[in-house]
Amino acid sequence: MSEPERWPDRPLRQTQNVPRPFRVATSGGGRTRSGAGWISQARCLILGAMKSAYELAMERLGKGAASTPLTAAQKAELAELDSIYAAKLAQEDLSTRDAIRAAEAAGDSETAGELRRRYAGEKARLEAEREAKKDRVRGT
Repeated sequence: MSEPERWPDRPLRQTQNVPRPFRVATSGGGRTRSGAGWISQARCLILGAMKSAYELAMERLGKGAASTPLTAAQKAELAELDSIYAAKLAQEDLSTRDAIRAAEAAGDSETAGELRRRYAGEKARLEAEREAKKDRVRGT
């Protein structure tokens, strides 16, 4: 039987007396090692108690009210809102791009930066307004 594999910077650690949940990643012979280093019992307890983002989202979803299917009229109204706000966003984008190009051509980077900030705020405002209207249509 050959000599057991050793990690260059750490001695072997036997985990025979460690409870089962702490044997997370073994490299044969009951030695526990993760990619970042040795796994302590405390770290394993913490990691075992943590939930993934998916699990947390599913819990929040389960706590919410049961969703009701949308009617055809509601779907049509939601599609119309999306269309209207997509047009508003495109109009704002085109007018801002032209103004930014003109400012950059004139060598005024301060005005171009201000136009970009103003566009970002206007875009956020329009998207929030659209979502609020869609929530009203959905009845939530």
